[in-house]
Amino acid sequence: MTDTEDATVLIVDDEPELATLYRTFLEGTYSVETATSGEDTLEQVDEHVDVVVLDRRMPEMSGDEVLARLTEYGLDVQIAMLTAVEPERDIVDLPFDEYKTKPITRDELLALVEVLLERAKYDEQSQEFFSLAVKKATLEAVNEHGSQEYEDVTRRLNEIREDIDMTLEEVSAGRSLSGVPDDAG
Repeated sequence: MTDTEDATVLIVDDEPELATLYRTFLEGTYSVETATSGEDTLEQVDEHVDVVVLDRRMPEMSGDEVLARLTEYGLDVQIAMLTAVEPERDIVDLPFDEYKTKPITRDELLALVEVLLERAKYDEQSQEFFSLAVKKATLEAVNEHGSQEYEDVTRRLNEIREDIDMTLEEVSAGRSLSGVPDDAG
């Protein structure tokens, strides 16, 4: 992942006017590329792209299909679904990092990209934690609290939280064993 100033953002929207608008929002802060179809996206994305802002509903190849292909590529890229499609339970199975519904303002888009670039600095477990937290909040926003998908996301989120807590305890115990007092840092 590159520094924030050198980051490249790929905007994907089948409406060229929206892709151009989003480009205008981000230009001057990031290097911005646009694609207006799933096929264009797959041709353009490579290791120099840091963030993909992806429309979910597109003709021929949906954002969900593009997302699956990007996952297969194994690129180190942060992906935000930016769409007019209200989220449903199916989002649990989608490997995105953030989900936002349109419309979006310039400030919201800039903040979205900034958050994704910051998250990219974290390890894989932390990234999964953030992704699950977004999915949980999104499901809560559409009143899916009691669904099996919601319960699965909550369970996995709690497992990761417990792993993180255990790691922190081990680090603290390691400090104590090395002679550094627990309250020294």
